[in-house]
Amino acid sequence: MAEEKQFEPSPNGDEVQENANMEEEMKKEVEATEEKVQDASEEAKTEMNTEENKDGAKEEKKQASSNEKTSEGSNKKKSSGSKKPKKTIKGLEMELKAQSEIIDDLSAKVKAAEEANAQAQDKYQRLMAEFENMRKRTEKEAKHMYDVGAKEVLEKLLPVVDNFERAQMSLTEEQKEDAFVQGIDKIYRQLLDYLKTVKVEPMNAEGQEFNPDLHNAVMHVEDEDYDDNVVVEELQKGYMYKEEVLRHSMVKVAN
Repeated sequence: MAEEKQFEPSPNGDEVQENANMEEEMKKEVEATEEKVQDASEEAKTEMNTEENKDGAKEEKKQASSNEKTSEGSNKKKSSGSKKPKKTIKGLEMELKAQSEIIDDLSAKVKAAEEANAQAQDKYQRLMAEFENMRKRTEKEAKHMYDVGAKEVLEKLLPVVDNFERAQMSLTEEQKEDAFVQGIDKIYRQLLDYLKTVKVEPMNAEGQEFNPDLHNAVMHVEDEDYDDNVVVEELQKGYMYKEEVLRHSMVKVAN
């Protein structure tokens, strides 16, 4: 007899799709489970590291505390071992004497410096006084030399002024109206104005008491209109330059 084969029905399309969906869901569940396991493992590692850090910090604190105690003990030993011996009265007296000598020495140096400063100050003031006196003396001498030179020049101009005045005295009233004569008169007045600007002034001695420092008496007359020793007439006009005599007046004096 021939062997008979049993017939197995083939799955339809719906069953195949359902099985595929189930496999996909199972894969997702497996992946999710793996992720949870990994997260839990990382959390456990983190906690272990934290505990280790805490333990290490505690150990460091203990070590530091131990080191501080050791250091304090050693410092105490050193301080106790390095205590200075107490000073005796004799030692204090010697130290006080040495300091007193130092103070005396410094006081002597200060006094010497003050004396030197006073001497330098006195010398400076003397030099400044000498310099000021020399400056004033030099200015006075320069001014005097200038006045001497000015007097020599101005004195030579006075005869020119005398000639102008003599010419005017010789003119008649008719001649004074001439234009040329009026021009000459203007030149004369211009010269007098210039002399006045350089502080040259006429004395005008007539009617004043005779003064030998200012006047040069060339004649003596008896005149009842004038008191004795009074200038009656000025024969030649005298002039002053500032406060000095530029030229003495030639005068006639009453007896």
